[in-house]
Amino acid sequence: MADDRPILLFDSGVGGLSVLGHVRKALPSAAFVYAADNAGYPYGTKSEAEIASRVPALLGRLAERFGPRIIVIACNTASTIALSHVRAALDLPVVGTVPAIKPAAIASKTRVIGVLGTEATVRQPYVDRLSAEFASDCRVIRFGSAELVDLAEAKLRGKVPDPGKMRAILAGLYSQPDGNRIDQLVLACTHFPLLADEIAVAGPPGVTLVDSGEGIARRTAFLTQGQDWPSMPKGTAVFTSDTPDIADLRPALATFGLGAVQIL
Repeated sequence: MADDRPILLFDSGVGGLSVLGHVRKALPSAAFVYAADNAGYPYGTKSEAEIASRVPALLGRLAERFGPRIIVIACNTASTIALSHVRAALDLPVVGTVPAIKPAAIASKTRVIGVLGTEATVRQPYVDRLSAEFASDCRVIRFGSAELVDLAEAKLRGKVPDPGKMRAILAGLYSQPDGNRIDQLVLACTHFPLLADEIAVAGPPGVTLVDSGEGIARRTAFLTQGQDWPSMPKGTAVFTSDTPDIADLRPALATFGLGAVQIL
C-alpha cells in the first residue's frame, strides 16, 4: 500500500534546500515537507539555550501537524546544539547534520583543513570532538560568518552575491595562520553549498569544498529502506512566519519540488 507520510526536513531558513536536493535524488518517490523557521532566523547568532529550547518544541509541532516518517535536521547549528534534545522528545528517527570533518581530513594532503560555518557552529564542543577524533593530525582552522548565510538566502531570492564581499568574508578564514595551506574546506552550514561556486571563485585555487549532503541522503535512505512511498511524490514548503519575501522564493522552491507553501 502507498505510504503518504513525508520526510520532514528542517532548517532556520532555505539553506537546508541544499540537503533536500541530495535526499530527493536518493529517494525520488518520497513526499517532502521542508520547514524553514524564518521567524527564528538566523540561528547562527543565537545562544545555545535559545536553540536548545526552540528547536525541539517547533519540531514537535511540525511532527504533530505533518506526521512524518523521519525528520532530517538540515542545519548544522541546530544539529550540533539540539539534536540530542529532539531525539529525546520525539519517538521517530531523526537525522542530524554533522560537519564533514572526517572526509576532509581523509582527503587532505597539506593536513590543513578549514571549517566554514556560523559563529554558533564553529564554537561548539561537538566540532572539537570531531576534530580530535578524525583530524587529530591536521590543523583545523575555523571561521564563522552570519553574513554568508544572508548572502545564500538572498541568492535564492534572485540577488547575485557581490564578489568583493565574498572575498572580504573569506579573508577571515584564509588570512589566519596557515590559512594559505588549506586544501579542504568543510562547508559546515547547509546554506553554504548554495554559494559553492562563489566560495570557490573567491578563495585560492586548489581548495576542495566538502559538505554533508550526500552523507545525509545515504543515511536517510538507509533508515527508510523497505518502506512504501506515496502513489505520487509531492513537496510542501512550510514557514513559521508569513513574510512578503516568501513570494520571491517560490521559483527556487519549485526547482526543489516544493510546489505548495504553507504557514505554520
